[in-house]
Amino acid sequence: MKCPYCGYQESKVVDSRHSEDGTSIRRRRECLSCQKRFTTYETVESLPIVVVKKDSSRQAFDRNKILNGLVRACEKRPVSMAKLEEITAEIEQIIQNSLEREVSTGKIGELVMERLKPLDEVSYVRFASVYRQFKDINSFMHELNKILEEK
Repeated sequence: MKCPYCGYQESKVVDSRHSEDGTSIRRRRECLSCQKRFTTYETVESLPIVVVKKDSSRQAFDRNKILNGLVRACEKRPVSMAKLEEITAEIEQIIQNSLEREVSTGKIGELVMERLKPLDEVSYVRFASVYRQFKDINSFMHELNKILEEK
């Protein structure tokens, strides 16, 4: 690690701590040349993920779009924001852990619905109605009947 004061390449780690969110490590270092101390942060490098949309266009993955969709589906429902954040993080982790760098909106939608269904059925139906783009009342009723049959 290069010293920000003198540019010397060697330093020693004086103290290491995990960040509060657990996603990085904070290290206090001391330059072996000038003895000044500085702080560095280590984080896991994540590869960019590209989302392939229904019209075959591509755009960068944005976790906020998943979270916003969940918030809209759960509006005026007894679902905490913390739970929605947890679901979003879980889906993001699944996508990051897959070795594929491209993911379809269909796959993301299915992951969201898998998590919404046991959480809140009304929110699930709201999300599914937008995601699956029900054309008429019969397709909507078909989805509702599937939920009722599973009970």
